[in-house]
Amino acid sequence: MAANEYHCNYCQADCTLLRLKCAECTDFDLCLQCFCCGAEMGEHKRGHKYQLIVKDCGTFPLFMEDWTAEEETLLLDAIEQHGFGNWEDVADHIGTKTAHETADHYNSCYVEGSVGKVTIEPFKNKIVDHTISEGGLLSPTILEPPPPLDMSAAEQTELGYMPFRDDFEKEYDNDAETLVSGLQFSHDDDDIEKDLKLAQIDMYLRRLQERQHRKNVARQHGLIASKHKIIALRRRYCKEDRDFRDATRIFSRFKPPKDWEEFLNDHLREREVKTKIKELMRYRKNGITKLAAGQEFDEKRLRRERRKENKRKILGGSTPRKTNVSMGKKNDNEKDTSLRSGIIDELKSCRGLNVLSSREVQLCSKMQMKPGFYTTIKTIILKDHLLRRQGVQVKTRYPPNLDKTHRRLIVNFLKESGWISSS
Repeated sequence: MAANEYHCNYCQADCTLLRLKCAECTDFDLCLQCFCCGAEMGEHKRGHKYQLIVKDCGTFPLFMEDWTAEEETLLLDAIEQHGFGNWEDVADHIGTKTAHETADHYNSCYVEGSVGKVTIEPFKNKIVDHTISEGGLLSPTILEPPPPLDMSAAEQTELGYMPFRDDFEKEYDNDAETLVSGLQFSHDDDDIEKDLKLAQIDMYLRRLQERQHRKNVARQHGLIASKHKIIALRRRYCKEDRDFRDATRIFSRFKPPKDWEEFLNDHLREREVKTKIKELMRYRKNGITKLAAGQEFDEKRLRRERRKENKRKILGGSTPRKTNVSMGKKNDNEKDTSLRSGIIDELKSCRGLNVLSSREVQLCSKMQMKPGFYTTIKTIILKDHLLRRQGVQVKTRYPPNLDKTHRRLIVNFLKESGWISSS
């Protein structure tokens, strides 16, 4: 090897004119082709730093052997200067090539070659509609009028609604136009006056946007519909669902109608699942693992308690014992004290007392009621209350021998304790 010749360490090709020398390895040279392929050999890695060494600048070929790098540069400069297709002037600018050779070389290397395949996108044979399908600025449906609302003439007159214009006789923020009604621009206005008037116009546009936004929300969520239809829809839900819908209605404008309805249905479903879980937990505490057995358990317990009450009234009757009005207050107090102590002693021997709280025990002693009968009434009230929360309209059927005063005391106690809602 001559002293002024260099060969690629990977493919042994002559790279005297143009080579890439590794800056981290000792005496390691690569030709342009091996460098582009990421060749690695020995300790040399493709990520090493390199140095481009050119012996005769511009005399080495890039794409074809008969075209040097300097001629390629002159070709691109001439096309940029004289325009594509003006091959005569391009050839004169290069000086060593004819117009035909220049055109063939550019088309074969830069249009149909590797450079063109990478930089020029392939031609699309089919026509694609790039306009927005719905709701955009270029949407084909942007000029279509909104669908008419199902409203009678009397309702339209009452609301002052004009369906063909989708406007109201009295709009939201009806006095917004007064902000710019007397506004006039003059050539004599200084910069401060112009800025002030432009600020007024901006305020007016914001108020118009808020008006249109409220109108869109009212139309999308069906707030302009018939009053009778709205009442009929509200009757489909129980009171708790109606209260929840009324409380969260203010947030419905932040969601589309379909998404908002899904949110409300998910909330209803969540409450139903929680109620069902509590019922299953109560069954599990009583050793029941099947739904059919749980229903049978509730029915048998209710019948058992009714039979007990029919045989024996709660400690002498479910009705409160009356005292003689003519007796003195002292005798009444002594009788009540002795009676209450006897009732508490008798309650301690009854079954089911251990499942009651201290307040429930006091309530039973006050009403002179057995714990089992109280538990049955409590179960009936809670079960019917859960059914009402699920949207089922039921009427609570109390035992016929239950006094109205006792029933009122039990219901008030459950409300105060949080077992049932106050409504």
